[in-house]
Amino acid sequence: MIARPKVSPDVKTDGFDPTRVLDPKRALVPAVIKVNEERVRRGFWPKIVRTASKIPFASDAVAVWFCARDPATPRAAKGMMLAALAYFVMPADAIPDVLAVVGFTDDAAVFAAMLALVGRYVKPRHKVEAQAFLDRQTQDGSEP
Repeated sequence: MIARPKVSPDVKTDGFDPTRVLDPKRALVPAVIKVNEERVRRGFWPKIVRTASKIPFASDAVAVWFCARDPATPRAAKGMMLAALAYFVMPADAIPDVLAVVGFTDDAAVFAAMLALVGRYVKPRHKVEAQAFLDRQTQDGSEP
């Protein structure tokens, strides 16, 4: 049995819990998957283009996007990936992204939790595509 870590009383989490974002009971509901797909479709590329140079998990985020779009990826894994990507895209989250350095720590926590659950589906080809995108991005600012 794994105990839930206790948060310091000095840290304001405003109820943030990365496991709740990735709760399979919620993330895998077809209607939620559809909403997450739409959020990701509209917001992922603009946000990753703006933030890729500022976040250490940019390559993972792009690889997850490619994996979620891969027909070979199981539906349940796609649902979890879309939940994490949608959380990344949403402007209002536990720690506002406008805060320098710490703004993306909640997004990183969600990605770490998601990768622990379904990271085995992110294949080397997804990582290669992600790195190629980031390399192109630094050269010309294009989307895939």
